[in-house]
Amino acid sequence: MHLASRCLMTVMVLGAAAWATSAAAATTLQNITYKPLSGGKVEVRMNFDSSQVPQPNIFTTETPPRIAIDFPDTTNDAARHQDIGVGTTTGVSAVAAGGRTRVVVELMQASSYKSRVEGNSLVLVVNNGMQSQPVTTAATIDPSKALPSALNGPAISNIDFQRGANGSGRVLINFNGTGANANMHRENGNITVDVTNAQLPAGQAQRLNVLDFATPVQSISPKSTPNGAHIDIAYSGDVETSSYQTGNQYVIEVTPRKQEAKNTNPASQAQPVYSGNRVTFNFQDIPVRSALQLLADVSGVNLVASDTVGGSVTLRLVNVPWDQALDVILRAKDLDKRRDGNVIWIAPQKELADYEQSVADARFKAQDNAPLITTYIPISYGKAQEIVKLLTSGAQQSQGGGGGGSGATQHRGFLSPRGSVTFDQRTNTLLLNDTAEKTAEIRAIVAELDRPVQQVLIESRIVIATDDFERDLGVQWGINGRHINPSGQTMSLGSGLLPATTSGTTTSTYNGLQNYQSVNLPATPTTGTASTIAAAILGKNYALDLELSAAQSEGRSQLVSSPRVITANQQEADIRQGQEIGYVTYQNSLGGGASGTATVAFKDAVLELKVTPTITADNRVFLAINVNKDSLHNYITVPGSGQVPVIDTRSLNTSVLVDNGQTVVLGGIYEISKTDNLNKVPWLGDIPGVGFLFRNTQRVNNKGELLIFVTPRILSDSLQ
Repeated sequence: MHLASRCLMTVMVLGAAAWATSAAAATTLQNITYKPLSGGKVEVRMNFDSSQVPQPNIFTTETPPRIAIDFPDTTNDAARHQDIGVGTTTGVSAVAAGGRTRVVVELMQASSYKSRVEGNSLVLVVNNGMQSQPVTTAATIDPSKALPSALNGPAISNIDFQRGANGSGRVLINFNGTGANANMHRENGNITVDVTNAQLPAGQAQRLNVLDFATPVQSISPKSTPNGAHIDIAYSGDVETSSYQTGNQYVIEVTPRKQEAKNTNPASQAQPVYSGNRVTFNFQDIPVRSALQLLADVSGVNLVASDTVGGSVTLRLVNVPWDQALDVILRAKDLDKRRDGNVIWIAPQKELADYEQSVADARFKAQDNAPLITTYIPISYGKAQEIVKLLTSGAQQSQGGGGGGSGATQHRGFLSPRGSVTFDQRTNTLLLNDTAEKTAEIRAIVAELDRPVQQVLIESRIVIATDDFERDLGVQWGINGRHINPSGQTMSLGSGLLPATTSGTTTSTYNGLQNYQSVNLPATPTTGTASTIAAAILGKNYALDLELSAAQSEGRSQLVSSPRVITANQQEADIRQGQEIGYVTYQNSLGGGASGTATVAFKDAVLELKVTPTITADNRVFLAINVNKDSLHNYITVPGSGQVPVIDTRSLNTSVLVDNGQTVVLGGIYEISKTDNLNKVPWLGDIPGVGFLFRNTQRVNNKGELLIFVTPRILSDSLQ
């Protein structure tokens, strides 16, 4: 770690020294004059002592609105500040530092400008605010660097749209060559982009509807102009706009203002979220080191550039966070950065990768040379053998009871390449041989893993409730008579209707008269006996009897089973209570009534509860439950095999998430059985009014319900 710090400090010192060193100034800015023009414009003239104006680097900012011009290798003899107060231009300042001179034109609001060179002077014409088609060109001293015209310049090869981070919309304008000049500004509620020195093919002049992307951008409408192309971007809502140009691509970003805050969780976004102060730069072949210095001035962050950072870059950045502008420059020049507090080290990607690889090699070499120490770590709540498996993925371990060792393997787990670990099963202790650094890491891991496991009390109630109802109504009646006329002949009623096998009839005797009961439909309840009420009329020569029977029974029962079990977190518990029902079966039965070999078999009729609890991070319990409630129903006779029991089975298998101490109903089975029976004499039982004398009715209603209640309770440490 000390070697890495010394290397970083060396790079920082060398980079700062190289940045601060500049060639001796050969040009002097003598004075700055200005002249008001029509329409609120201002002409600012910067006069030099040499016949050639230094190559300027011009860029703009929006907060506050400024136009800045940097002259390299230039000293300043002009006034430090002049008040102007014409149009949007309030003043101009000139400051020399580090071998260069910066001229800043102060504005009340963002304004477009034009620049040109006249002799030994740079002339800057500042408009009175943004014009409908602003022209912002960096001063061109070398004719070979002049931008081509629209007819000879590149063409727009594609206009594309993407959805960015935080719901932002990104408009991408791609060119098939260099030299295009794009400027963005807001106009009449739209975002307008004017592209000069580039052609718009007819195939690209099509309106794009991008509502489906769910961003503030609604549509993109490009059209061709004499100088290039004009693109209108319609949007909705309060937005923040930014743009930048790198290489052959110009990017406009439209972001909802309410989502500008920085995301503190980088892993939650696929793209980086920038939060630096917004800047507007217009770079034309500016040295990369100078661009980095400008970003350092704006951000207040210390930037250290490696000696190998060089070259020039052309960028157009409008209202872009400074950290995004830094990433754009780094991507354009194949650079990368590493941040340490308030210092950012910038170097080529390969140089940073080589440096980090050398630091890693040095760390590995230090581990190879570090002495090994032996440590004994007792395990209190877990098993040493299982912890060894976690620490040494793929290493050899003991298979016996005394201990084991781990040899050299390709997968060392948490151990160093020279480390090893064994365990003693008898004392439940780890035996670790490794470096001091790895020993401390493994001690921390074991302390995190070797903890008492929480336990859960599972209380359940299984309720079987039944409700039985039965009602029976029946009737019996009969008539018989006899009459002897004067001639001695006997006339009888019913005497000829006495077949004993006739269904629904019986006979009885009253005062010597044989009574024939023509209707026999009494109440026959399945449980208990029926109550009866009878009436009879007895005469000298006749007999008439009537008997009504009725029965009604109601029954309610409730069977409650309450199994309880305590188990450790993520460990299955099983509790059973009931009986095994034995029965005899016969095999190889012989003919002639002889029995075969008798075998005794058993069937379970038990109440069983299986549960596996898992305690969640929010102190709730996830239960995997299997409940069985079996009972004996009856026996059935199997020919040649005796009687076999019939088991009533009720079961439930489910998973549920329950709060600690909360009771939940896991499920229920509700059964209803209704039976209506009617016995009657044909035709006579349907006669209105007196038909009941020829009917027997029975109504049976049975209800049964199974409910399962479960209550998990996490046991505190004091109860364990």
